[in-house]
Amino acid sequence: MLKRNWKRIGMLILIIACIFNVMGKLVNKLSLNKEMLFSAQYMSEEQQNDQNQK
Repeated sequence: MLKRNWKRIGMLILIIACIFNVMGKLVNKLSLNKEMLFSAQYMSEEQQNDQNQK
């Protein structure tokens, strides 16, 4: 039976792995607002570091 259905079993495993991958990314995704705040904070710190080095 495994010999005849190996393609179906492989596709099923692949689909399940893709679903887990997508769901993991959706669950752990930062909101756009938080991402923008973190980016602004990073840019501010980099500008301060550049000014301190000069």
